[in-house]
Amino acid sequence: MSTETLRKRPQGPRSGGAALAAGRLLGENGALAGLIILVVALAIASGDFLTVTNLLNVGVQAAVVAILAFGSTFVIVTAGIDLSVGAVAALSAVVLAWTATQHGLAWPLALVAAVLVGLVAGLVNGALITYGKLPPFIATLAMLGVARGLALVISGGSPIAFPGAVTHLGDTIGSYLPVPVIVMIVMGLLTALILARTYSGRAMYAIGGNEEAARLSGIRVDRQKLVTYALAGAFAAVAGIVLASRLASAQPQAANGYELDAIAAVVIGGASLSGGKGRAFGTLVGALILAVLRNGLNLLSVSAFWQQVVIGVVIAAAVLLDTVRRRGLRVRPATFWAGGAAVVAVIVALAAVVATTGGNDSKSGGAAGGGSVRIGLSVSTLNNPFFVQFRQGAQDEARKVGVKLTVGDAQNDASQQVNQVQNYTSQGMKAIIVNPVDSDAAAPAVKAANRAGIPVVAADRTVNGAKVEQLVASDNVAGGKDAAAEMARLLGGKGKIVVIQGQPGTSASRERGQGFSEGLKQYPGIQVVAKQPADFDRTKGLDVMTNLLQSHPDVNGVFAENDEMALGAIKALGGKAGKQVKVVAFDGTPDGIKAVQAGTLNATVAQQPRLLGKMAVDSALKAARGGELVANAPVPVKIATPENAAQFATQ
Repeated sequence: MSTETLRKRPQGPRSGGAALAAGRLLGENGALAGLIILVVALAIASGDFLTVTNLLNVGVQAAVVAILAFGSTFVIVTAGIDLSVGAVAALSAVVLAWTATQHGLAWPLALVAAVLVGLVAGLVNGALITYGKLPPFIATLAMLGVARGLALVISGGSPIAFPGAVTHLGDTIGSYLPVPVIVMIVMGLLTALILARTYSGRAMYAIGGNEEAARLSGIRVDRQKLVTYALAGAFAAVAGIVLASRLASAQPQAANGYELDAIAAVVIGGASLSGGKGRAFGTLVGALILAVLRNGLNLLSVSAFWQQVVIGVVIAAAVLLDTVRRRGLRVRPATFWAGGAAVVAVIVALAAVVATTGGNDSKSGGAAGGGSVRIGLSVSTLNNPFFVQFRQGAQDEARKVGVKLTVGDAQNDASQQVNQVQNYTSQGMKAIIVNPVDSDAAAPAVKAANRAGIPVVAADRTVNGAKVEQLVASDNVAGGKDAAAEMARLLGGKGKIVVIQGQPGTSASRERGQGFSEGLKQYPGIQVVAKQPADFDRTKGLDVMTNLLQSHPDVNGVFAENDEMALGAIKALGGKAGKQVKVVAFDGTPDGIKAVQAGTLNATVAQQPRLLGKMAVDSALKAARGGELVANAPVPVKIATPENAAQFATQ
């Protein structure tokens, strides 16, 4: 700031100096000011937000992204990018669990091995960028695929139980000191120390500011880039260990998409994507903003779809502010406060309007029967028609009996589901319904609800290692056996078939595949020539089936572990579907039943998802009122064929 500017600045009364200084501080640290405004707005909008339990939830939910973001800060300061940190986190956790629980390695050594895996992955990224001359985007995108694939190969696509000693990293010391928050703070302090007090930290800023000038000044740029990406990999490993500790298992699909949250946290915290700028404190604040936003929007019952819109707006605003600053334009503190308050007010107002008008499609209530009973429902995913029907059945029943039902979409992310259940617990829900992404990973959050005295009902899949009042589900294994029997009937006991599997690591895919395999043992004339995953997705089902037909053109049967993948396979089969090639699926969704009636899908295991949702709400309401429930409430499973498909069309 020039001397002339200082002379022209009006001097206020001495008594207002502290307030002016605070205003300038917040104005120059936009992320911190935005966080304060956001906290105040959400505290006003939701009475559940400023409780001690909920604020601890926010800290825990921010921890993993913050640790990943600290590592990404090093990279972004050098004007680089790292898209692999989420996959490296999952790989490191899988290596720890695999070596410790399946190969008997002492857990301290397994812990070191996991961090080394992250370090090596980072060094490979750095080597590809510095010596291979690959753009950071391409090099780290390649590592994303390699690390995620290795995690699936090592684990066999299934979660691996985490060593008991290491799971304490996901616990709470006493009542108010979560270990993930302690780890986050330690990693943040380490980041600040490296950036501000070490030669490598100063070199990172120099490289990001002007790489050629840094090289001419004697900095060994290539070596420092290796150090930078190695640090990012090591931090990713620590984040993966903390995440797996929270889930009590190493999930090969864990931290999927977290690299984008990490980059967003760094940018929201004030770092520049063009390099040369970034601080540990700003990154921490950016991660907290993302966690506060998600937590607050959950409390306001805003759907996950709208949450993505809001997060996208926040990221765009942060990058826009970075662009404005890089062009040399200054934003006065007063202007920032006014603009920031307006932006946050618009976001919160939008959230409130969506929540109260039902535009989020996640809240149900009524006047009869249940009174003011509040029940939370966490659905594994709403990108699958089966679970959309399940939610609709639950909402219809909630309106009928007068229950206030709040629905959360976990988007097939086990850690996000844990966060949702924790939020329901802090809100004091009278009961919680969980449709687990993974039966093992849901256990820690359900245990927390158990400790709070909140009854939990599991829907469609059980929760392993925690108490649930009741499991409302059809038997996936039994359904798989029924599908095998129907396939054998259609083929006359002989033929070559392919199996299109669901998302690797999910309990639904494991159980349906297990039942089908066991059922086929009775029919030795049927040969399974290929098995490939298509992630329960119709488009991927189309692609997988197209590829399989190239290597196995003579197949005469297809079993898909859900209707969506089967419908994609039918598209690939064309005129052969239902005729030369028999197709059997699972779920009984409306589109699946239509395909059965049309003759392109020969049969589907109908689970009656609307009935499942209805029964889950009724059981949760009974548990909330202190009623006794039987351990299992089976939902009838039937094979839908062209002869009986009409009875399933309206279910």
